[in-house]
Amino acid sequence: MTRAAVLPAVGAPLRLAEIDLPDPGPGQVRVRLAAAGVCHSDLSLSNGTLRQPVPAVLGHEGSGTVSAVGEGVTAVAPGDRVVLNWAPSCGECHHCGLGEPWLCAGAGAAATVPYAKLADGGDELYPGLGTAAFAEETVVPAHAVLPLPDGVPLADAALLGCAVLTGYGAVHHSAAVRPGESVAVFGVGGVGLAVLQAARIAGAGTVVAVDVSPEKEELARASGATEFLLSGEDTAKRIRSLTGGHGADVAIECVGRAETIRTAWSATRRGGRTTVVGIGGKDQQVTFSALELFYFGRTLSGCVYGNSDPARDLPVLAEHVREGRLDLSAMVTGRIDLDGIPAAFDAMLGGRGGRALVVF
Repeated sequence: MTRAAVLPAVGAPLRLAEIDLPDPGPGQVRVRLAAAGVCHSDLSLSNGTLRQPVPAVLGHEGSGTVSAVGEGVTAVAPGDRVVLNWAPSCGECHHCGLGEPWLCAGAGAAATVPYAKLADGGDELYPGLGTAAFAEETVVPAHAVLPLPDGVPLADAALLGCAVLTGYGAVHHSAAVRPGESVAVFGVGGVGLAVLQAARIAGAGTVVAVDVSPEKEELARASGATEFLLSGEDTAKRIRSLTGGHGADVAIECVGRAETIRTAWSATRRGGRTTVVGIGGKDQQVTFSALELFYFGRTLSGCVYGNSDPARDLPVLAEHVREGRLDLSAMVTGRIDLDGIPAAFDAMLGGRGGRALVVF
């Protein structure tokens, strides 16, 4: 038996329940979770913005220790410390062949297959984003775990599985921030805090953090922001005034709302780059005129999982942690139990806090 936070139906509240978790089958790994981050994507899965079969155990940003392996698994062994990879690439599809594993066509396959059962009724459960980290233990495909390099605290390492890979990748892969460039970051949640730290690591000059909550200023500045603005109608104008009247070289949107994306675009200089990391609903429509697309010459790009290759990037991130350039604990604004997840969802809806971490 394993204790888990179960989503019984889309839009329903989570409930704690005992689940029957099978032994790992061929090519599978069982992991005892040390921690799981509460990500905005989990909220999006729970309310139907992102599709997920239900009933399900959510949670996709996790770290833990391998407790058992199935037949044929050789990459990890019981006792190994690992980080969960919610988007493991198949290595065989069109995008993997192009060197774009973050767009792998098969990355979400595990989420559509039941992996456990409710102990009190026997109903089949699906693993949220294929990982089901809101539980004391989980069973995942072997290629969905990444060995954790030495020197990184196991609980804090959960953040490497989503927020940090996404935020670091948005800066270093998607936007390709260069030393001295100005960066505007919209949304100071878990991913936004990772973006700010990554911008600092990249050697950015002026780094402007934008959020709806004044309480985020201290967090933002501690992570690398040189300026902090409360979001408002004149946000783009104020960013231009902080960047020599030109606008930011790079704007990174971590909210996923049409108005925020539009503001990030307007705050970017001519010829600059606007990267959208936030996941919005399909009803969120962003409008541009044909003339401004020509005149401003900006680049607008989406960003999936930081355009990262986790197997390549995790050792790089671990080195930044060991050398003190990347502070994982600074991103954690609350350490909670499984029953604290609904309150963490409410905090995200209210624009409060950075990253809540479920610690087992």
